[in-house]
Amino acid sequence: MSSSSSSSSADQVLTLNNIVTQTNRYFATFIFIFGCVGNILNIFVLSQKILRSNPCAILFLYSSLAALISLIAGLSPRILSSITIDLSDTVRWICKMRGFTLFTFRAIAFWLIMLATIDRWLLSSMDVHRRHLSSIKNARLGIIAVTFFSTIVHCQCFYCYESNLINTPGKCFSNGMACRLINDMLFAICAILIPLAIMIVFGLMTISNVRHSRNRIYHSTAHVLTVSQSKSTKRSNKADHHLLVMLFVQVILLGLLTIPLSIEKLYSTFTSEEVKSNLHVAIENMIYNFVLLLTYLANGIPFYVYTLSSGTVFRKAFFDLIRC
Repeated sequence: MSSSSSSSSADQVLTLNNIVTQTNRYFATFIFIFGCVGNILNIFVLSQKILRSNPCAILFLYSSLAALISLIAGLSPRILSSITIDLSDTVRWICKMRGFTLFTFRAIAFWLIMLATIDRWLLSSMDVHRRHLSSIKNARLGIIAVTFFSTIVHCQCFYCYESNLINTPGKCFSNGMACRLINDMLFAICAILIPLAIMIVFGLMTISNVRHSRNRIYHSTAHVLTVSQSKSTKRSNKADHHLLVMLFVQVILLGLLTIPLSIEKLYSTFTSEEVKSNLHVAIENMIYNFVLLLTYLANGIPFYVYTLSSGTVFRKAFFDLIRC
C-alpha cells in the first residue's frame, strides 16, 4: 500500500514538473513574442509627434522600454531552460546580472505608470499651479529619479542572487532566508503594493477632479473662446481623456496580474523552513511559475490595452506609423 502511494506521488510530481516545463516552453514563448512586439510598437507609436508632447505619453513610452528590457531579461532564460541549458542557472555573474536587470526594470516600468497616474491628477486639478507641474520637464525628472531609486534598491541582487541553488523555485534565486525575505518584501511592497496603492488613490482623486471640472465648466461664463481656440482645447481634452482611460485600464490589469505573485512569494518565504513533501514542493513550484508568468504578461499587454481603450488618439498615431 505504501509503495503504491509513493509511486502515485512520484507520478504526480513528474506530471506537475512536466506541466511547468511545457508552460515555460509555450506560454512563456507566447508572452515573450506577444510582449516584445507590443512594447516595440508602443515605443514607436508613443514617439510620434501627436503624442510625444504629452507628459503622460512620455512616461508610457519609457515604461514600455523598461517593460521590454524586463521581458528579455526574465523570459529568454526561462524559454531556454525548457530547451537547453540556461547559463544563468549555472554561471554566477550572469545570474546576478539577470536578477538585477529583471527586478530593476520591472519596478521602473510599474513606477512610471504610477507617475503617469500622478500626472493625470495634476493635469485635472483646478489649481493652476498644480496643472503647471504636469510638464515634459517634470516627466523627464521623474524618469531619472525612478531609474536612480530602482537601481539603488535592487543593488542587493548582486549580493543575494546565486546560481546552482537547490530547494528553491529556480536555480538562480535569492540565497538564504534573509536575502529571500528582503527580495520578496521589496518586490511585494516597493514594486507592487505601494505603486498600486498610489495609483488607486490618485486615480480616485483624478475622477473627483474631472467631475468638479465639468461642473465648473457647465456653470462658468467667465471665458469666451475663439473658434480656433475651442477646437484646439477640444483636441487637447480629448487626448487627455483617452490617456486617462488607457491609464485606468492598465492599472486594473496590473493589479490583477501582479498581486498573486506578491502573495505567493511571501507565502513561500515564510514557509521555507517547513518540511514539505515532494508533491507539496512540486505544487508550489507550479503555482509560482504560473503567477510569475502573469507578471510578465502585465509587462507585455500595454500596447494592446492602449489600442483597445484609447479611443482614436493612440490608434491614429499607430496608423500614422504604419503609413510611414
